[in-house]
Amino acid sequence: MCGFVVRAGAGPGPGEPDLAGLLELLDHRGPDETAVDPPDTAVRMGFKRLSIIDIAGSHQPMRSGDGRLRIVFNGEVYNYLELRDELVREHGAVFATRGDTEVVLAGYRHWGPDVVHRLRGMFAFVVHDRDADLVFAARDPFGVKPLYWTRLGSAVWLASEKKALPGAGGLDLIDTDALGHYATFQYPPEPGTLHRGIHRLEAGHCALFRPGTDPRPQRYFQPMFRPRRVDDAERLHGEIAEALRESVRLHMRSDVPVGALLSSGIDSTALVALAREVNPGILTFTAQFTGHGLSDELGVAAASAAELGVANIPAPITVDEVIGHLPRIVRHLDDPVADPALVPLYFVAKKAAEHVTVALGGEGADELFGGYTIYREPHSLRSVTALPESARVLLRRASRALPDGVKGKSFLERGTVELEERFVGNAKVFTGEAKDALLRRPAPDHREVTARVWEESAHLDPATRMQYLDLHTWMRGDILVKADRMSMAHSLELRVPFLDRGVWATASRIPVEHRLAGAQTKVALRRAVEKLVPPAIVERPKMGFPTPYRQWLAGPMFEWVDELLAGAACGHLLDLEYARRLLREHRDGTDRGREVWTVMVFCLWYAGLDGTT
Repeated sequence: MCGFVVRAGAGPGPGEPDLAGLLELLDHRGPDETAVDPPDTAVRMGFKRLSIIDIAGSHQPMRSGDGRLRIVFNGEVYNYLELRDELVREHGAVFATRGDTEVVLAGYRHWGPDVVHRLRGMFAFVVHDRDADLVFAARDPFGVKPLYWTRLGSAVWLASEKKALPGAGGLDLIDTDALGHYATFQYPPEPGTLHRGIHRLEAGHCALFRPGTDPRPQRYFQPMFRPRRVDDAERLHGEIAEALRESVRLHMRSDVPVGALLSSGIDSTALVALAREVNPGILTFTAQFTGHGLSDELGVAAASAAELGVANIPAPITVDEVIGHLPRIVRHLDDPVADPALVPLYFVAKKAAEHVTVALGGEGADELFGGYTIYREPHSLRSVTALPESARVLLRRASRALPDGVKGKSFLERGTVELEERFVGNAKVFTGEAKDALLRRPAPDHREVTARVWEESAHLDPATRMQYLDLHTWMRGDILVKADRMSMAHSLELRVPFLDRGVWATASRIPVEHRLAGAQTKVALRRAVEKLVPPAIVERPKMGFPTPYRQWLAGPMFEWVDELLAGAACGHLLDLEYARRLLREHRDGTDRGREVWTVMVFCLWYAGLDGTT
């Protein structure tokens, strides 16, 4: 895993920041090597390397043998050996290194931009073609690896993290529309950021452009569900298991030690079971919160590791450590992401990095295989949603007349609202009057983000549409951002075998009845791996790394958060007294945990821009 900064365009202009200085802001992504092109090149590239494959070679920025092409590449292409053989056999390519970067460069020479369709992995890269005077940038199909860009004067800058772009810390450039979306989704959705003029290349997109001109991204991969009828369930389960086995085998390719993050759930446990087939001595790592009665998470994970015959190393976490590290955690995000699961991921990655350089994680399994309990909602609400519109209107009026907290009120409210309105993704924090009360400026409608995705999935059943929305919003904006930033904060490469083209090819065709059944989620996946994982894990509900943030906010974190809100400098953007009232309500027994955590994270992020934390 690595980081890069690229400057493409004429110049430099007066007062322009030094590329080498910006590159140092990415040292955590690549502490092993640093290299910067000479300042007289038209397209300058700087690179920070975390050495994983071909440690002695594959230095970047890398040039082709004739000097025509240069590349900076962040990520891993897991089928690089197969592509290398094809390039040698079919195109007579000659290689000077043993790594995947040169394979991508050779692939671009022979296939051009179509190389992205052949890459199986996680990546963000930039190629400069000197002779054609073109720049090509691309990001992997699911958005595992980040790529940001902005314009400064006559040049376009691209970087692995926003913090390494010029102008990334401007207090006067906050995008209030993006802030409004953050308040609802708990992250700013792609392709925007919380700074005007700074953009993300979206997942599954690439751009071919001339130096100095703005990239015009094109989508090259659209992960669309295409459910098919299943005549033989056992065959389907076998195909899922084999797709995962092949993906894990490819993800284990490394010249440095590979471990795995292990929770008490089926996703990470299945990966460990398959990874030990490649390396029986694989180390596993589990978060452990102390003092909050959540030792069962570690207990289950440790028992699973013991049954699988692999070592398990706990990562103990205290609330005092959380308070001490939260400002640094938020700084690593680039933009705020108000997901409390960031905390255990940060600490378990820190522990893993003490032993290994690469780790496997279970991200993506829920979005691909139907793992979130909210996906069962269309089935549970069918008695209401199947009614004629006139009847639903009457029930909606009746629900509004019921006092808050009355049993059935929420059921009627959700059942009488169209799917596109009631479901905005796995996170839905501030909406309606609460959102208006928090924000100093009118907020945009969340449908600005979701409308296109809902339109693309109109032909699918409701539960699958919910998965599709999460795949294009929640997973990209939350799940994969925290996976990349929290692991790279410790120079740990986190690989995600579920987000593999081969696994997706199988998962995308599973019909809804084989994903969700009654109270059970990920049905086909559970059946596919039930002979691989301990029996107690097969039917265990989704847990991940549960975070006791609600208890913290009501207890040991209350005064710290209250002081943070009282002294925050972002009162012109948020009504912080309103947020403090929510905090007191939470302490007094009304659950406001998600709302308070969302405001707290933004305040920490803004303070980091201001240099006060």
